[in-house]
Amino acid sequence: MPDRVPDFSEVAAFHGHTCPGLAMGYRVALAALEWLRTDRAPDEEIVAIAENRSCAVDALQYVLGTTLGKGNLLIEDWGKHGYTIYLRASGDGRRFFFSLPESLRQLDRPELVRAILEAPTEDLLAVGPPAEPLSPRAQILPSVPCAECGEATMESALTAFEGRRVCRPCLRQLRAEPLDDGDGNG
Repeated sequence: MPDRVPDFSEVAAFHGHTCPGLAMGYRVALAALEWLRTDRAPDEEIVAIAENRSCAVDALQYVLGTTLGKGNLLIEDWGKHGYTIYLRASGDGRRFFFSLPESLRQLDRPELVRAILEAPTEDLLAVGPPAEPLSPRAQILPSVPCAECGEATMESALTAFEGRRVCRPCLRQLRAEPLDDGDGNG
């Protein structure tokens, strides 16, 4: 285990409230730190791939030091409580899958949070090989104007369309596709 592990109250202060999802992520992060045998990542040393966009992800950010901005937190929203954690230097990774025991599902919120925080790790988590490949380090590429809207866009995010390089929102408009607002309804 690392030198200092944040306690759950610190994670809740960062997140803004206490909830079962945050407790789930906290337990995953603690198990990951135990496996990694390292401290929180100051840069990109630890990579996390979350299979959801739940409150649990904030616990990974706070405890592991993985963030969207650094490019070492990736979201593959499959709606599962699966979290693949890598140590970038070695490329070694593990997938932590959180499963809430049936016996805990009947508890009210405060009792459930407490039960998640206190239950034995083996009752909550299955650990296995990575489900997702290790991503390369985040790249900073030049921005160039979109040929349609003129807004500066990272070069790698532009798409060729009818001989012009356009950003994804403009490409959708040009193809008359609906924008995905993240709710699964297009």
